[in-house]
Parts: sequence; structure tokens; C-alpha cells
Amino acid sequence: MSSPDLPLPAPLAVTVRALLQDATQRLAATSPSPRIDADCLLLQALQKDRSWLRLHEAEAVAADDCARFEVMLRRREYGEPVAYITGMRGFWSLDLEVGPATLIPRADTEVLVEWALELLTPETAGQGPGLPAPAAGARVLDLGTGSGAIALALQKERPACAVTAVDASQDALAVARGNGARLGLAVEFVESDWWAALADRRFELVATNPPYIAEGDPHLAAGDLRFEPAGALVAAEAGLRDLRRIIDGAPAHLAPGGWLLLEHGYDQGEAVRALLLAQGFADVATRRDLGGQERISGGRWPC
Repeated sequence: MSSPDLPLPAPLAVTVRALLQDATQRLAATSPSPRIDADCLLLQALQKDRSWLRLHEAEAVAADDCARFEVMLRRREYGEPVAYITGMRGFWSLDLEVGPATLIPRADTEVLVEWALELLTPETAGQGPGLPAPAAGARVLDLGTGSGAIALALQKERPACAVTAVDASQDALAVARGNGARLGLAVEFVESDWWAALADRRFELVATNPPYIAEGDPHLAAGDLRFEPAGALVAAEAGLRDLRRIIDGAPAHLAPGGWLLLEHGYDQGEAVRALLLAQGFADVATRRDLGGQERISGGRWPC
């Protein structure tokens, strides 16, 4: 035993590498991407960017930072989404603040943004089944904006467009407005239950990611969906109620030749196409997501 008159040795420093190895092992049982999650949480705890990480794996981590990381790690072990723990999620080319009032933006929704941007490209507008030319100053609507992901991505890429975003949730709109202000993107935000507050306004393009998961779907009890707002996920009528409401109301709010693009479930493409055709839309089509599933359907309102 050491003499009581001698100072005790300092505790061994915990390095970035050791923290990440331990966190990855702990998350392996509950996360499909344990190392990615561990990296994201540690970077948030340290307030560093990803380029810093690989150059400082041997660096010691301060006790306060370790404690902050441990709290975040336990939340992730419980299953809470990384985006809610960090308060941020990347979408398109934007870093968006998110929270329990909003859905977590997903990469599959970027397929909707890509399609919308094609339609909003002035060089191709007026050619084929696209928007009437010119598209540069088109009026664009994002229905059910949540964090503002779709509206803000479109406004950034097409700054000459007049983009409006609506949501029925005041809490979600507060998050979206905050993202718009922080990113310096001048989107108009409106509280509305789908079309209700839009009166007789018309748009050249409407894009939406509405609730489309059927009530009782087993996916709701797994993964990140357990923590996301049910009102933004679940719809009655086998997940089609809100999709039908949007399609039914669209003719009164689309300019001649305007487009409606809707995200939907992987097994709902046929039903959504049928709803669009029954309402009188032309050029009805569906695009697939990154996993090859039917995910975005749309059509053009006749001129």
C-alpha cells in the first residue's frame, strides 16, 4: 500500500477512442448504426465537427464532457432518436433543428425535393409535362411542413420562388420558423389544417409529406417512430385519409398546369395514383425512394 503521506495518482485519462469503442459496444444491442450514433453524440457533447474526430482519437476528454456524453448515450440506449438528442438533423444541404413536435427529416423525402426542383427549373419549364414557363418565380406550397425541411430546401435552391409552408401544429411551426430565421431563408409560415387557412390562394407547385401510416401498423412500436409525433405519422382509412383530403382540395389551390407531389407509404402508390386520376390530374407518375420502393406520386392539374 502507498504511504498516506504521498499524493494519490491521478485517474487515467479517457481518450476519444476509448469513449467511442465503449459507446459502440453499448449501443450495438439497440441501434442499427452504433458507431455512427456514438460519433454523432460525442461530437455534440464536445461541440466539434466530424473533421476533428479522426485527428484527435488519442486526445483525452475532460470529465465534464464525459459526463455530458454519458447522459446522451443513456438516452440513445433507451431508444430515443439521435436527432432528438442532438436537436439537429441534416436534410438536403441544410442543418435543421428538430424536436419532439416535428418528424425527423429522412433521406427518402429528398426524392420529393429532387422532383420539385426539376419542375422548378426555368430552363425546362414549359417543356413536356412540367410547369408552364417561367418557373423561376413560381408560387410553391409545402403542406404539413414540420421542421420546414421541404420548404426551406426548395427556397434555398430556388430563391426566386415564393415559398409558403403550412402546418396545423403551432409547436412545429415554431421550430420551422426558427430554422428559416437561422438559415436566412424567407419562407412564409402559416398555421393551417391542410388547405383551410389558404382561402382562394393558388400555387404552381404543392409538395407534401403527410401522415400516411395506418393505425395499428407494427412499425409504430419500433425504432425512432416510437418517439415521433403520432399526429404527423398516422392517418385513418388505412393511412389514406390525409392523402385523400389533400388531393380532393388541390384543384381549388393549383394554378392551371400546376403540380401536386405527395410522399406516401411503400405500398400506397397504386392507391394514390388512382386518387389523382379520379380527381382529374394528368401526367400521373410515381418515383421510387433510395430503397427502390414507390414513395412519391404526383400529377399535373390541366391548363
